[in-house]
Amino acid sequence: MRKSLLVAVALLSVVALVAVLVPEPTAPPQQAAAPGGTSTDARTDNGTGLEIAGRHGALVDQVVFTEEADTGQVVGLIEAGTHHAFAQGITNTTVYQRLRDSPRAAYDVSYGANVELTLNPAGPTFSNGELNPFHVPEIREALNRLVDRDYIAEEIYGGLAVPRILPLSTAFPDYARLAGVARKLELRYAHDPEAAQEVIHREMRALGARLDNGRWHYEGRPVRVIMLIRTDDERRRVGDYVANLLDEVGFAVERRYRTAEEASRIWIAGDPKAGRWHIYTGGWIVAVVQRDEADNFSYFYTPRGRAEPLWQAYDPVPEFDKLAERLQQRDYHSREQRQTMMARALELAMENSVRVWLVDQLNVSARSRDVEVATDLAGGLSGSFLWPYTIRFKDRVGGKIVFGSPGLLTEPWNPVAGSNWLYDQMITRSLQDPALIPDPFTGLYRPQRIEGAEVTVQEDVPVTRTLDWLSVETAAEIEVPEEAWIDWDAQAGHFVTVGEKHPDGITARTCVRIRFEEGYLERRWHDGSQVSQADVVLPWILTFARADENSQLHDVAHLPTFEAFQQHFRGWRIVSSDPLVVDIYTNQIYPDAETIVASWAPAPLPWHVLGLGILAERSGELTFSSYKADRLRADWMSLVAGPSIPVLERHLRRAGERNFVPFPEVLETLMREGEAAERYRALADWHQQRGHFWVGDGPFYLESVHPVSGSVVLRRNEDFPDPADKWLRYTRPEIPELDLAGPMVVESGESAEFSLNITFEGEPYARKAIEKVRFLLFDGSGELARQGNAKVLDNGVWKIALAPEATKALGVGANSLELAVTSRRVALPSFASHVFATVPDDGRRESAP
Repeated sequence: MRKSLLVAVALLSVVALVAVLVPEPTAPPQQAAAPGGTSTDARTDNGTGLEIAGRHGALVDQVVFTEEADTGQVVGLIEAGTHHAFAQGITNTTVYQRLRDSPRAAYDVSYGANVELTLNPAGPTFSNGELNPFHVPEIREALNRLVDRDYIAEEIYGGLAVPRILPLSTAFPDYARLAGVARKLELRYAHDPEAAQEVIHREMRALGARLDNGRWHYEGRPVRVIMLIRTDDERRRVGDYVANLLDEVGFAVERRYRTAEEASRIWIAGDPKAGRWHIYTGGWIVAVVQRDEADNFSYFYTPRGRAEPLWQAYDPVPEFDKLAERLQQRDYHSREQRQTMMARALELAMENSVRVWLVDQLNVSARSRDVEVATDLAGGLSGSFLWPYTIRFKDRVGGKIVFGSPGLLTEPWNPVAGSNWLYDQMITRSLQDPALIPDPFTGLYRPQRIEGAEVTVQEDVPVTRTLDWLSVETAAEIEVPEEAWIDWDAQAGHFVTVGEKHPDGITARTCVRIRFEEGYLERRWHDGSQVSQADVVLPWILTFARADENSQLHDVAHLPTFEAFQQHFRGWRIVSSDPLVVDIYTNQIYPDAETIVASWAPAPLPWHVLGLGILAERSGELTFSSYKADRLRADWMSLVAGPSIPVLERHLRRAGERNFVPFPEVLETLMREGEAAERYRALADWHQQRGHFWVGDGPFYLESVHPVSGSVVLRRNEDFPDPADKWLRYTRPEIPELDLAGPMVVESGESAEFSLNITFEGEPYARKAIEKVRFLLFDGSGELARQGNAKVLDNGVWKIALAPEATKALGVGANSLELAVTSRRVALPSFASHVFATVPDDGRRESAP
């Protein structure tokens, strides 16, 4: 399926179109970042033309989210002035064209969204006795050949999508690194409905089903397939298309159309064995650029991925399960070994196919022309970590931004195991202030609340550093200090040290020392209470307590995630409290040192709010996770709305009366005198004013929640410590634009040269900004004949030279030269291709005598 590489070129041409149609940004080009995330640009206004000196936190005063699921209304609402931006990306070509031509609207493009078929693997029969064909891996695998991804991309998405077969995004670096492997698998699973039908027939008969008059029957009843089809976007058409295909191969297809909220109660929160669905038209949006997708196999194919019942029904073959876990832990010793493991995992994922990937989408984030905001190349506006720090009106400071969102409060909000819904998380991200924030163009993490970090890795661990806010050193051996905490004793209520659990000592592959900024523990939560070390430690305690059978907080659904964590975790400790310095020891690595720091940086949460949740779960009234809620027939905990609120109110009164501190043996030693009383007074006042219990420390705070009317109101946190222009240097990503030229006909056995010009907005792309230009040479049968690296001649000018033996090996016929270009300025790879023919060498014919 060559188009997975080739159609990406079409996407880049759309990007070029966007560059013309979107108004030129007024901010300067991206500058190199100094430690702490500040810009080296000397101008105080960062080119906005606004007077923002002395302002801290957000550049607008209020943000209101309203529910608007109909993307067809987007342009009209922007032009009417009632809405300024929309969370949901636009994939409909008609709406895109209206948006493109509107004088009052603008947009940004992202590449992190995808669509797939989520299959229910429970079986072979459900609890109702009905047969589930998709319990059989071979039938799931056959669906890859049954669907025509080119049709979906071109006809349903109107070209605003790229066919996708593999569990790797076609827009991220790993796809470019594994292009040869990807091409081979794309050919293997190309559209072939006859081959798919042959496999389905064979496996259905093996299950004991019979085909009568074109319909499958099992134990005298037609074999029913329930399609759970999302109605919010083009997935309705995708679902109908797939349903038609399944009907043609003999299944009795029942189409159940559902909104996001309605569907989530069935496929993600319900028991897969109940038989309420077989296939769900799934969609995912990656919030940040994924520089390393090794986690995808564990997340999407094993019980370690998530706590929900569907994931607990996954049962990969032992080789795949182990390989996925090793990749999740980065258990390899060289980049070459990683490549081999990733290649094999891709093969096993396709054989497993509990997910059938369909397309990567080109998502268009709509906004008013007088609004600017930093969007993420992967997640767009809804996935951007920087949107709350950068959203602003071009002509003024302050004011109110109105967002439209396809869903609000889709699942309960709690910070332990609450909603994973994209649009819920978009809002909650603005209420928190993380230690590090991902660069929206490269995915590399930059400091937000830390001064720096030192990463020490074993000598055989392949880790690199790109940015200068951290350091990387190697050591022959990394011993974990005996005073480091490594486990939790639920009965005694305290941490277990390395010395207690491992008297002979242990080692780790990595040590990360994170130095937080000065005054980190002097900051205030939104309710006015002061941050303390207890906020840093309690989330770690919950990680262990929720996995401990002796704990009242034990949650079976948390075990797979914890077991994976425990296998690579080797201990942590607080080195200093002023300033806060933390050491973490682990066997897990990532190729980028920046990601290692970000993945292990503590994420403090207000212990008094978590304390109410702990009391409610211990009482059996509420639970942090949906899985435990189903098991106990309790409510899934929400800190912001619904039946959880009166329960939490009752526990707040009781906690305040006795100054309750969870796990007091540890936390009370980390708190200031009188802290518990201060916290509960502050939280009581906060709840009385706003009616909810969500307390954060971000640039916005949650002012009010209105579930009935479908709106959420945020207000600017005036006490936020950062200047308002801290992150404004991010403008448009410098995505390379490619022009590949070369001969159309090459004589077999003769050398051939091809030239590649790489530019951005008409200017040559700096050679130092290009990480790699990789070429793949395919012969007429689609086999990979040769691969290698292009040679740089000058800024923006590269050459690919094929030696005589290379062209001779191609034989006679049509061939394709395909290029993958990776830049250091953006993580999105760019592709180009050139088709040429090899012909016999006429010059070798002898003249007549």
